[in-house]
Amino acid sequence: MLRRIKIFSIVVLILLVGSTLAALWLLPGTFSAKATPPEWEVKAARFIRHLATPSHFLKISNPVRFSPENLAQARHHFADHCATCHANDGSGKTHMGPNFYPPVPDLRDPAIQAMADGELFYIIHYGIRFTGMPAWGKG
Repeated sequence: MLRRIKIFSIVVLILLVGSTLAALWLLPGTFSAKATPPEWEVKAARFIRHLATPSHFLKISNPVRFSPENLAQARHHFADHCATCHANDGSGKTHMGPNFYPPVPDLRDPAIQAMADGELFYIIHYGIRFTGMPAWGKG
């Protein structure tokens, strides 16, 4: 009797999951990259990315000293490597930026500005899987 209940429960679960996936597949635009992600999805993705960052990266601070020369070099590097997607002002408003899913983030956003130096380094070095952010680190 208990075995029949387990089998019945598994069959019902498989049917529910299958019918849900079929319904999503048939709805137009469900998996489109053109839609803007809802706020809860953005917050959930940022939280999960934060949890996925190894803890020792969260404690790292920027080892490069602030100087006018370093700042000029950083601006040049950003313009050469990052501005294609993020724009020179960090807004993400480029030809490609809004067409990614999720869209390229505005680097001026307070949530991004509040991130630790090490977390930003980790994102740049290792990239973010299933997004347009590539891994720029070597090794």
